[in-house]
Amino acid sequence: MNIRAMVQRTQEVFILVYLTLFSKATGLKPYPKPSLPQVEGAAFCLSWRLAVETDNVRAWRTVPTQCLRYIETYMIGGQYDRDVDFLIGQILSYVNGIALSGDGMDAWILDVDDTCISNVFYYKSKRYGCDPYDPSGFKAWAMTGGCPAIPGMLGLFSKLVSSGFKVFMVTGRDEETLGQVTTENLHNQGFVGYERLILRTAAYKGQGAVAYKSNIRKQLAEEGYKIWGNVGDQWSDLQGDFVGNRTFKLPNPMYFVP
Repeated sequence: MNIRAMVQRTQEVFILVYLTLFSKATGLKPYPKPSLPQVEGAAFCLSWRLAVETDNVRAWRTVPTQCLRYIETYMIGGQYDRDVDFLIGQILSYVNGIALSGDGMDAWILDVDDTCISNVFYYKSKRYGCDPYDPSGFKAWAMTGGCPAIPGMLGLFSKLVSSGFKVFMVTGRDEETLGQVTTENLHNQGFVGYERLILRTAAYKGQGAVAYKSNIRKQLAEEGYKIWGNVGDQWSDLQGDFVGNRTFKLPNPMYFVP
């Protein structure tokens, strides 16, 4: 060790001894750790959310009750929005590298609920998924047409349309009862210029989400469309046949659609 290093080390030791003696004399800790707010059971809930987002935990009916505050904080505290925006950045990077065919058959598929428009206000009343799914309650909420746009997804939608993609909005909502209100809700929130809004008709009643959406995508492929991308908040939006060249899943720890 050279002389300069020895002097520096001696100074560090002196400062450490001084701070220790000072803290004992004053009763203060020289290096207090910041006090950070902790959500109860956050470690478990973080692991649980990761497991459901990666589809390792399936067919779950409700959010664990001990995770209520955690999910609430995640959904409305800013992290959900940051996660969505990060994902959209990845999508845009992919979009910018696509050379469109120019034949008008370059397609993109977007799910609707909790992909383009948000139901977080409804799920707040259901304790962010801690309460069991209520079909009649959700239908009543959807009938109000009050679902707000997810800002980042509205921006992505506009980019896709202006770039020349034919955007298909594919949803499991019932066409007969929710078709008009869903069309108006999307339009009022700025989703204007898509190629087609496809809702569940009587022909698909009782069919699971994977089978239903696979059949819709098959029809589009048979019409000659090339599906470049597919975005949804549920794995059932992205599984099955004709899923597209790339799929992107938005986070949603509030409910599971099999």
